[in-house]
Amino acid sequence: MSVTSWVSDTLVRDPSERRIFAVLGIVTALLVVGVLTGVVGLSFLLFQVSLVGMYALLSLGLNVQWGYAGLINFSVAAFWGLGAYCAALLTAPNSPLGLGLHPIYGFAAAIVVSALVALLIGIPTLRLREDYLAIASLGLAEVIRLIILNERQWTAGSSGISGIPSLLPWLPLTRLATTASVVVVLGVLIYLFLRRTHRSPWGRVLRTIRSDEDLAKALGKDTYRFKMQAFVLGSIIMAVAGAFYAHLNLYIDPSDLVPLTTFYIWIAVILGGTGSNRGAVVGAAVVIAIREGTRFLNDVPAIGSLGLDVAPLRLLFVGVLIILIMRFRPDGLLPPKDELIWPAARSDSSTANRGAAVSDGGEDQ
Repeated sequence: MSVTSWVSDTLVRDPSERRIFAVLGIVTALLVVGVLTGVVGLSFLLFQVSLVGMYALLSLGLNVQWGYAGLINFSVAAFWGLGAYCAALLTAPNSPLGLGLHPIYGFAAAIVVSALVALLIGIPTLRLREDYLAIASLGLAEVIRLIILNERQWTAGSSGISGIPSLLPWLPLTRLATTASVVVVLGVLIYLFLRRTHRSPWGRVLRTIRSDEDLAKALGKDTYRFKMQAFVLGSIIMAVAGAFYAHLNLYIDPSDLVPLTTFYIWIAVILGGTGSNRGAVVGAAVVIAIREGTRFLNDVPAIGSLGLDVAPLRLLFVGVLIILIMRFRPDGLLPPKDELIWPAARSDSSTANRGAAVSDGGEDQ
């Protein structure tokens, strides 16, 4: 199968989706031209690619929880912060622990700690109604932020942790090029893993639980176990994104764990299409484009001449975008649709339909 046919079969099956990917392609081409002409700095572009990759990981993690299992998690920033602090505390030589370990230990600690915290918060809440998890996760986010802020002997408190080492310093690339390459590879691997699991029987059970949990129980499924698995898996992905951010930014402090991060990730999932992995990635890219692109609106001569301070209005732009999406595409930019169907099953179905058409035609004759 050629690359073109693969993209057509797995990514774009609807004319409106083709237009969306065409717009994304045009924007990408303009950025490349901007780098080649010197209008856009290469370092700035690589940093934005890294941010998009990190937000895509967070969106994919939330999509596992909310998009497929219907779990309302308002503690995205908390698990992201846990991952970032695990990486910073274990790898930064001047952290309160002073261990200076290899970054792989930070990622491993982020996975273990996030899984344990997800279990602790999930055990008492996942057997109850969905709103209990929402309340508990909202409180968890603030509790973790306050613990990190106040336990200075362990987390350095409001001073933050600096001196975090970069990823893979032995690669013959700049630091930003390395981090951008790592997050792209990491994002592709996680995307492919989730794509397969969501099409598996496990994924189908999760979607049944979200649609009608009583039906899933009637079919003999242990819904509590499946929801716990989805919650832990999504939390681990969020923590991995946090560990990556620590090595991207090289500094972390409690002010990074603000609820606004959780808000942005929810917006990315809703914009892209709840339950769609493609949509989660595209939604993350759109949110970063609005959040970072609006920083420079005041530098545009036409806007600067009006004396307007437009840059702080980025949240307003996000809100307007949400309204437009909900008005014209209520299912999101890239809703799941056939994303959850195996390509072989689709081809078998189309072959059967063509065979039936030929058979009917023969009978008519």
